[in-house]
This record gives sequence, C-alpha cells and structure tokens, in this order.
Amino acid sequence: MLEAKLTDEQGRMAALERYAVLDTPPAEPFDRITSLVKSIFKVPIAAVSLVDRERQWFKAMDGLAVRETPRSASFCAHTIMDRTVLAIPDATADHRFTGNPLVVGEPFIRSYAGAPLSTPDGYNVGALCAIDTVPRNFDESQLGILSSLASLVVDELELRRIAETDHLTGAMSRRGFVTAVETEIERHRRGNRGSVLVLLDIDHFKSINDEYGHPAGDKVIRVVSSVCMGHLRSNDAFGRLGGEEFGILLTETDEAGGRAAAERMRERIAEIVMPVADGRRVTASFGISAVRADIGNAAAWIAEVDKALYLAKRSGRNRCVIADKALKSLL
Repeated sequence: MLEAKLTDEQGRMAALERYAVLDTPPAEPFDRITSLVKSIFKVPIAAVSLVDRERQWFKAMDGLAVRETPRSASFCAHTIMDRTVLAIPDATADHRFTGNPLVVGEPFIRSYAGAPLSTPDGYNVGALCAIDTVPRNFDESQLGILSSLASLVVDELELRRIAETDHLTGAMSRRGFVTAVETEIERHRRGNRGSVLVLLDIDHFKSINDEYGHPAGDKVIRVVSSVCMGHLRSNDAFGRLGGEEFGILLTETDEAGGRAAAERMRERIAEIVMPVADGRRVTASFGISAVRADIGNAAAWIAEVDKALYLAKRSGRNRCVIADKALKSLL
C-alpha cells in the first residue's frame, strides 16, 4: 500500500508551492546539476522536473528547448508515486509509456531514470531525471548517484526558501515576494488569472519606536504580520518589503475581493492594542491594485500600488485606497 503522503495531492501541492519556484527564471545551481547528470550518465537529456497540478515544469532542462509538458505525458508523474528511483530501460516495452507522445514523437524517449525530489516533510514534488533516446539499463551505482544528486536539488530549494524568509516575522523577504509577484504576472499572461497586489504600511511606526523602543516596535511588526497571515489562503503570498511595509499577493481574486480582504485585515489590525501600558492602538494604511495585461513587471506593479498607499497615508491613514483612484487623484 502506498504511503499516505504519496497519495496526498493537496499536501504535495502545498509543499511545492511553499518553494515559490514554479515559473521562475533558470538558476545556475540547478543548471549545474543537470549538466552533471548528462556528463555522468552520458545521456542527451537531463532535467529538474517539478510536477504541478496539470503539467510538469522544468526548473532546469539540458538537451531540450522546452519549459513544460502536460502532466499526462510526464514520466516524472510516475516517479513521484514512489520513494525509490524509477528506471525504464525501454519505454516502448513498458505498457505505461508505449503510447506516450514523448515516446512516439519528439524527442523519442526510449530510456529514463528519475529520482524523486522528496521534501524534508516527505512529499515528492518532482524528479531529477536522466533521459536517453536509445534503450539502456541503468545500474545500481548510477541510480544511487542520481538519488544523491536529487537530494542536492532539494537542498538548494530549501536554502532558497530559507534565504527568502524574513527572520522576525516568518514572512517572505522582499526578494522572495518580488519573485512571487513576477511569477503571478507571468501566470496572468498565460491564463488570464485574476490576482490582486496589496501594500500595507503601519501608521506612525517611527513614533512607536521613538516612544517605546525597538523591542516594542518589533512586537508590533510580529503581531501585524500574524494578523495578516491569518487571513490568507495557502496560495496567497505575504512578504515584508522593509521596515514596517508589507506586501500581500491575493491569487484567484478580483479587485472587489482584494478590497474586501484588505478591509478585513485593516479592521483586525485596528483592534490591536500596543504591548505597552498606555493602551495605544495600532493602525495600518493599504494600497490595492488588480493585475492587468499592461503591467510589465513586478517593479511597475509595486510602484503603482505604492502610489495608492501614499494616498491612503496622505488622506488620513487607517484606510484602503484602490490604485486607479489614487492615480486619478495624483494627476
């Protein structure tokens, strides 16, 4: 019987999404590993494949000019269903792959070895694979090497996740959040997915630090972060952009939904009482913008929302402002 985590697709996807790696640009550490696989195994194709809901997406690919294929055509979708390396000596003789479009058509895969990319909590999010266009047997030594290299891929994913986390709040770092925003813009281009970007800034934060000290300011930042993260879904993103400013990326929603979510967070933050004796309350100001086809990149989108945040501050604080209204007001 398969382990529970091997059939827990919801948990597996949550583990994959925590890395915030899908649709990100190529990165040298992963490219080096696929280059090593090609060299060690003497194969024409090597890849780091991440298995998404309906596709496999390649964080690194050496030997083919593709970034993704349907999951239904993926050898790696079979690899993630086990803990051991999957070896296919001849795909044309294996009933699972005889009609596979990647076998009967380009690149005419004949043999495959894939080591699962298993996260520290036990979910297989993809595979490191060696692919050949001729039948071949992979020996135990080769499969062991492939498994070790797959562990290096997961280590790199983990290091990137840690580096992109703010130590004080547990939120994404600015770098990690900007990467998530870029990814969402690309997903919108591909599938016209709705999403909303929100920036928030804690009101009068400098005076909090000046009057009560930085430890009190840190407590306020942690509590505000906790409130915001408590209102988010698993596919949303929350990042600390610097000091007392935060970013929220709400996926699969429109402007009205984004405004409603921001208002809920604003109201909840306004209920926070400062962890000091005088009972001072905390408030925050919000800027909001829905994704559009003419938004070129993360920097442009963030700059647009920042204008709305500026207007929220200028017009009295503790409020939410939509970006298009802010732009009209500033003209």
